Amino acid sequence: MEFIRQQGVVGLAVGLTLGVAVTALVNSIVTNLVNPIIGLILPGTENLNSKYICLDTVNGVCTNKLSWGAVVSSLISFLTIALVVYFVVHSLRLDKLDKKKE
Repeated sequence: MEFIRQQGVVGLAVGLTLGVAVTALVNSIVTNLVNPIIGLILPGTENLNSKYICLDTVNGVCTNKLSWGAVVSSLISFLTIALVVYFVVHSLRLDKLDKKKE
């Protein structure tokens, strides 16, 4: 039991659980709110995930595409999650708890 207290295993478990929950929430917000709004701003589609650059065509059909919209969507999700984690750690002063007592 002392190992769990000294190594912060409970804090790690809580942090991991919250991280997974925040990731699911942010991915849902980006997919269902942000991507359609950006897709409406950019002409031609209604969703950011469907944006791509066609690299190769056969008989007028794009056979090889570079899906830049999905990459931008993932980047938005990553930056939002990083921002949320930063503000949670900073506002709760969790970075101060890891320092060893002298």
